[in-house]
Amino acid sequence: MVVKFYNRRKKSYEVEKIAGDRYLNWVYSSPSGMTFLELLIKKKVFSRIYGLYCDTRLSSLKINKFIRDFNIDMSLSKDLNFNSFNEFFIRRLNSSARPITSDKNTLISPCDGKILAYTNIDIQSLIQVKGITYKLSDLVKNDEVISNYKNGSCLVFRLCPSDYHRFHFVDSGLCSKTFKIKGSYYSVNPIALKCKNNLFCENKREWSVFHSNNFDDILYVEVGATCVGSIFQTYTPNIKVKKGDEKGYFKFGGSTVILFFKKDTIKIQEDILHQTNLGYETSVFLGENIGTRS
Repeated sequence: MVVKFYNRRKKSYEVEKIAGDRYLNWVYSSPSGMTFLELLIKKKVFSRIYGLYCDTRLSSLKINKFIRDFNIDMSLSKDLNFNSFNEFFIRRLNSSARPITSDKNTLISPCDGKILAYTNIDIQSLIQVKGITYKLSDLVKNDEVISNYKNGSCLVFRLCPSDYHRFHFVDSGLCSKTFKIKGSYYSVNPIALKCKNNLFCENKREWSVFHSNNFDDILYVEVGATCVGSIFQTYTPNIKVKKGDEKGYFKFGGSTVILFFKKDTIKIQEDILHQTNLGYETSVFLGENIGTRS
């Protein structure tokens, strides 16, 4: 399966280079692969063991090949020496790599990744991929919270293994404590999303409500995936943060950040909405302008 996305900077479509694409196609597209998936791969122990390996010094041997294979620009990295693959994977960027605008009306991307955007959402039928939906109540499991987002907007950011894997606040404000929901560890790659119903609601995930100064209350949901042993929240609940401050990070693997906005609080950039309607994700970077305050 070929995964194409829209590069808004180049205004062209590109084919995504997928880490372990043959493996993913086998696991999610064949009877034997699906059996292996259900018996082992989706389980915590598999991701836990691989995560422990990625914390070892031995794992650092695959860093240079990963950088070459995915053409990662290491001039943006704050550090260049890593004792393990996970140290490299959760690397911080230097201060000039992802500039953050101070404009209160500008909605920025909270991370690097590929975005799908939906407006006037039906919280009982959110789109996972074309033809597959899920319920916000299944994702968050808090009826009082989800009722605030009827007919609002939903932004889904998919982080590939080659992306910068820290996520940030899109505005200044205060964030509630994080609520954790146990789950499985399916891949969040489009290959898997098209084969596994209700995937976001089955995977391990965490959520919190960010009381934004300029965009009202934003529901943040972080979803883990295969080989993501941990989701780390680095912010302090109910303490003031600034726009662009770090909220947390994922360890190794592809992952997803989903943001929900209340009705009539934001206006999403037209090119992102257009590409979503066509069925394509749009590549974005932390701090990039993705919308405005309504």
